[in-house]
Amino acid sequence: MNRVLKVAGLTLVFGMVAFGANEKVYELKLGMVANTSSNEYKAAEQFANNLKEKSNGQIILNIFPGGQLGDDRSVMEQMSAGVIDMGFAEMGRFNIFFPEAQVYSLPYVIEDFAHMQKATFNTEFGKNLQKKIKDNLNIEILSQGYNGTRQTTSNRAIKTLKDMKGMKLRVPKAEANLEYAKNTGASATPMAFSEVYLALQTNSVDGQENPLSAIKAQKFYEVQKYLAMTNHILNDQLYMVSGSTLKKLPKNLQEILREEAEVAAKYHTKLFVDEEASLLGYFKEEGVEVTNPKLDDFRSAMSPFYKVYVKKNGKVGQKALDEILSVK
Repeated sequence: MNRVLKVAGLTLVFGMVAFGANEKVYELKLGMVANTSSNEYKAAEQFANNLKEKSNGQIILNIFPGGQLGDDRSVMEQMSAGVIDMGFAEMGRFNIFFPEAQVYSLPYVIEDFAHMQKATFNTEFGKNLQKKIKDNLNIEILSQGYNGTRQTTSNRAIKTLKDMKGMKLRVPKAEANLEYAKNTGASATPMAFSEVYLALQTNSVDGQENPLSAIKAQKFYEVQKYLAMTNHILNDQLYMVSGSTLKKLPKNLQEILREEAEVAAKYHTKLFVDEEASLLGYFKEEGVEVTNPKLDDFRSAMSPFYKVYVKKNGKVGQKALDEILSVK
């Protein structure tokens, strides 16, 4: 007879199983916002399959996509409390708890994914932030994947910074995106993601900004005939585990979890890199004109926002900015 015990979201199943009478099965929950058609879900599925295989069935990862367990903030809070075992979020999203973490979302501070990894794992600031996350939030970062770079679509061509002036640009309700619009001269128009297509179609807004994968998935190219490679914010995806969950796993399974999180993040990155490489050609075939504005002008336009960030975070903020820019 099997006996099931649930502790803080971690389900431990005791009983006779194929690989031995004394082995325990650990059922883990992973909460994510992206839906089942996303690259994130594909990577999570492979992660789950690899964990099951490498642990001889001792780790069963159950995936809850589409925000079933809440948005990324809610998942992080539930992981902190030990209610959810694993989740995804961006490094910059930790600014909810530690305002200085916003540095990872400042437009044009992060150059590419290799730079993001150095900024996260090789700087003193990044290492200290991870320690604060672990010590204060009970969350451990296992690995980091690439989740696309945000570009700008519009109903008129963006060839220079001046072309942004007066444009009604839909952005999410996040300070970095709002400031990207404001400092480039556009009129920031926050709205729910689900409303964007219709707003573009009816010209309620003139443009929007998202990674190429989202532009394709949401079919924004049907209602926007211009795509500017503005490369303003790089999105990463952290594979995270609750410290409460990690402590309950035997050392050998902790090691498997860490190793497979790294493997999954590499696959996650490959999915986005390969997709982005093919999408420009796809959009051009769909009649979209692709422009490459001079990004130095866009970067310079962000200077007031950098000053606001440093003023808000003092010496810690200045140190974060200096260190991260130094490892480009």
